[in-house]
Amino acid sequence: MTGSAALFTDRYELTMVDAALRDGTAHRESLFEAFARRLPDGRRYGIVAGTGRLLELIERFRFEDAELEFLREQRVVHDETLDWLADYRFRGEVWGYREGEAYFPGSPLVTIQAPFAEAVMLETLVLSVLNYDSSVASAAARMVSVALGRPIAEMGSRRTNEASAVAAARAAYIAGFDATSNLEAGRTWGIPTMGTAAHAFTLLHDSEEDAFRAQVDAMGPGTTLLIDTYDIHTGVETAVRVAGTGLGAVRIDSGDLPTVVAAVREQLDGLGAVNTRITVTSDLDEFTLAALSGSPVDAYGVGTSVVTGSGFPAAGMVYKLVARRGDDDEWVSVAKASTKKTSIGGRKNAARRIDSTRTAREELVFVGDGPDGEDEFAADDQLRPLMVRLMHEGRADAAYTGHAGVEAARAHRAEVMQELPIEAFRLGRGEPVIPTTYR
Repeated sequence: MTGSAALFTDRYELTMVDAALRDGTAHRESLFEAFARRLPDGRRYGIVAGTGRLLELIERFRFEDAELEFLREQRVVHDETLDWLADYRFRGEVWGYREGEAYFPGSPLVTIQAPFAEAVMLETLVLSVLNYDSSVASAAARMVSVALGRPIAEMGSRRTNEASAVAAARAAYIAGFDATSNLEAGRTWGIPTMGTAAHAFTLLHDSEEDAFRAQVDAMGPGTTLLIDTYDIHTGVETAVRVAGTGLGAVRIDSGDLPTVVAAVREQLDGLGAVNTRITVTSDLDEFTLAALSGSPVDAYGVGTSVVTGSGFPAAGMVYKLVARRGDDDEWVSVAKASTKKTSIGGRKNAARRIDSTRTAREELVFVGDGPDGEDEFAADDQLRPLMVRLMHEGRADAAYTGHAGVEAARAHRAEVMQELPIEAFRLGRGEPVIPTTYR
């Protein structure tokens, strides 16, 4: 592999470019839009994530010698198209919802304007990033809302592939998780990392006490000791005896959690370790977190459920051509009309109606001038604009990339959650919490 992102795409993107270059339509100015026709079953809102990653990947979308040689060997496109690809740089415009924003069916999450050949090749990249990251963030946000302010760590790296693990940690952090077990996510995106020991460390030693002493000697009494390798009651007693009443935390990874947590809290308090925290892991999702809301849990660690979108590993987004310039240089609205797969053509802008209680009540999508046109809602102080310019002439706005972009997205999501109606946070099945209206 090279540093290029150009082959993170499907073959038909290039064969479309090849045919369009040959018939002269490749250079028609076009507008593509990424959106979700619907939310996953039962979800009342989604969270946009992956935008900053996407912008950086678009800037790396280059066909270097290795990529061109592969395409030549595979005879994917004609030689003339290879020459065009050798000079490819995305030089278009990108608008979209800010990362961390809530979204609903029909929300124009990312809009890409460029000549057809420049923009169509980004389809697979756009969807692979936004579908996965937004799915993780949407699931993570639900978990954060039912954790009631208790810290949550992402620890699902072993339940997905190595690249997705880093992306998942980033998306979960944007959605409100506090840390990750993944060191690469910490290095790449500046996310706080956490972790102490697994059951293997206890099993390595001749006794649980030996293992605890070794960990405390290395990490200090403020560490977190895993107490359920053998008997939990004995593990708690041993942990406090070894580390003292200043023990930082114990971790529980098995058992009937509400019952076990209550017993451990009572035992810790009885031993004088009243400030020792209890961290719970063990196949948690938003429903088990909600069930533990009344238990004396201090922190959670979530793995499989968050990196798989809690049952919905893809957000269901699509990338469609919605407008192109005609021979008269005017914009022509285009739309797919297939059954159950319709799209709404036209250049769009979007805003959210916020009532006097600062609660979101409606998603408004304006079809017409597009994100670079007249501001249709500037005079209405109840409308919050949703679309921002993410790239100009192929260069990403640095405010949305890197460590700073992650922190900005995390802060924006926290603000957006304050606007959503209370119904948004119910875990039972329901429709999107606010409707989308086209104008």
